[in-house]
Order: sequence, then structure tokens, then C-alpha cells
Amino acid sequence: MSNIYLDYASTTPVDPLVLEAMRPYFCEQFGNASSSHAFGREARKALEEARETVARFIGAQPEEMIFNSGGTEGNNHAVFGVARSLCDRGKHIVISSLEHHSVEEPAAYLEREGCRVTSLGVSAEGLVDPQEVKDSITDQTVLVAVMHANNEIGTIQPLEEIGKIAREKNIPFLVDAVQTVGHIPVKADALGADLLSLSSHKLYGPKGVGALYVRKGVKLPSFLLGGDQERGRRASTENIAGVVGLAKAVALCDQNIASEIKTQSRMRDKLLDEIPKRIDGVKINGSHTQRLPNNAHFSFAKVDGESLLMSLDMAGIAASMGSACASGAMEPSRVLRAIGLSDDWAYGALRITMGRWTTEEQVDYLLEQLPFMIKSLRI
Repeated sequence: MSNIYLDYASTTPVDPLVLEAMRPYFCEQFGNASSSHAFGREARKALEEARETVARFIGAQPEEMIFNSGGTEGNNHAVFGVARSLCDRGKHIVISSLEHHSVEEPAAYLEREGCRVTSLGVSAEGLVDPQEVKDSITDQTVLVAVMHANNEIGTIQPLEEIGKIAREKNIPFLVDAVQTVGHIPVKADALGADLLSLSSHKLYGPKGVGALYVRKGVKLPSFLLGGDQERGRRASTENIAGVVGLAKAVALCDQNIASEIKTQSRMRDKLLDEIPKRIDGVKINGSHTQRLPNNAHFSFAKVDGESLLMSLDMAGIAASMGSACASGAMEPSRVLRAIGLSDDWAYGALRITMGRWTTEEQVDYLLEQLPFMIKSLRI
């Protein structure tokens, strides 16, 4: 069997139809969208059509979308922008303990500058309690940030309840939806989001492009200074090929999402059911019910996760322990620590994430190989 890719949460291959949609904007329709001549007008048209497509997919207005370089930039823009634009109102931020580094690190930076940051604990399944969000809010709170689904354990948060609390308190609510847009239905207003980040390369589009939804009326200064692109909210010549690719990827997800949820959920459930039957000393991490359709995350007793990944790689299977952004870190996953796992269990983690081209045959091959690998690593 050829190499098997089971690390879709880290990145996805570009869909061939996305590549075809992008191709003309490299050599033929290469204009700068800020130029007034025909080449520029052609680029501007493609840019705004892409904006409409992405906005419609998440239930937003085109003018509420800022194209950028991806989820990290979007989250940085949102955290720093809101905190600084509302600093006269207060200096308190509420985040969950499971947030991606691109939210956690900006919050830590602001904390060093005098901002107070509340990091909310989670349940053993990785769920944030909306009541704890409500209780943490003070008259100094200027931002609440809770990711839609965790990039490691796949737990989907009760954002509708949290968003309602934030809106009642008139506090901007940031949703990192990088792991969910294109994989499950996401509508910004239904979640109560005031800001929502997404990334192209997580949904079969190109790397280096994404978008930030900013609800009309939310104050958000420009993150990059220079030109007046993106309605003055993000300076830099627009990546036309990239945003066209993002829009095409979104359109394909819109067509495929229902069937992909069904197929991937079936394969996920097979892994969640079969691995504990075939292997002793295993924990399933994350929620059993509120979970991404393509995510299965385990911890194995008395197994070194890095050694397991090497064994899988030698067998032609690509998987991960967790976030690719933390690969190479010697410390156990802070996400697994947050849900109460000891370091021994956290070091034995394995994340399996499936995607558009994962097959039942590939999942069966993993199920055949994994018990032998675990047994050999425990000897």
C-alpha cells in the first residue's frame, strides 16, 4: 500500500480543482487589484467575487471579511486589535486553556504589558463551561476568545451559549474556527461571533492565505500599516491567486460537506470503537459526542508518542501527536494537561485526522498495524 496521510488537521492537500482555479492568476491575470487599468480591474473583480463566496459560506456580509495570510495572523489581529482599541474601557481578556498558540501567545504578550488574562479550565472531555465564562467576566473585560473546535482533541465547544453571554455583556467574542470551517457547518452570527478566523490550507486550499470575519460595528485597527488595502484594515498587495484558491476551496466544501461529514464520522467511530478493543491501556481523548467528524485522539500507556510516530512513518502512515505548531517541543501537550492527563499519558498521544481522500482501506490498514507497534514499543 502507498503512503497513507492521516494528519489532515495539520494541513490538507490542495484540491486539483482549486489549483486549476488559481492557475490563471499567476501568469495571465496577474494584475494588482489596486491598479486602475484593465489588468487591475480584472484582479479586483476576482478579489471581490472571492470575498462574496467566503462571506456567504459563513453567513457574513462581504464587507465583513478581511483577507490575510491565515489563522495565525487573523487571531493576532483580533486579539491585539480589540485589546488596544478598547484599552480605555478595560484591560481584561478571557480565553480558554485550549486556545491555539496564535491566541495564547498574543494574550501572554498583552499580560506582560499589564493586561489581565483569565484562562478558563475545561472538563475532562475538553469542554468549556459557559457558566464559568459568565462568572469570569468583569466590567474591565474587553475580549472573550474560545476556539470552535480544538486542533488536537477535536472537541467542539458550546459556542452558541458562550456567544450569547458575550453579546449580552457587549463584549467582543473571538472564535478561532480554523479547524471547523469547511468541515462542519459554521455560521458566524449563529455562534455569536464578533470575530472569526479561518485558514485556507485546512480546507484543501493553498497555504499562506486565510480570512478574518469582523462583524460590522466592531472596532479593529489595521494590523499591517502601509497601503489602504482591505478597506484600510490590512495593508499589503492582495494575494489574488491565494484568495481565488480559498474561495474555490470554500465552494467545494459547500458542495461536499454533508457527504464528507457522513463518511469521515463513520471512519472516526470505527477507530474510536476498534482501537480500545484491540489494544489494552488506551484512553480516548476529547468528547465522545461533541467531536469533529474527522478526529480520533488517543493516549497509550507506557508508550513514547514520538517513537510511535516513527514506527507509523516506517509503515507508510503519517499521523501526529497533536498540534503541528508545537512539533519538536519536549514538554507534553498543554491541551492534554488541561484535560487532566498525567505527563505519562500525554507523552503517549496519537492524533489521527482524516480528510477528503481517506479511505476505509487505509483506516483498516492502520487498525491492523497499530496493535503490533504498540506491543513492540512496550517491550
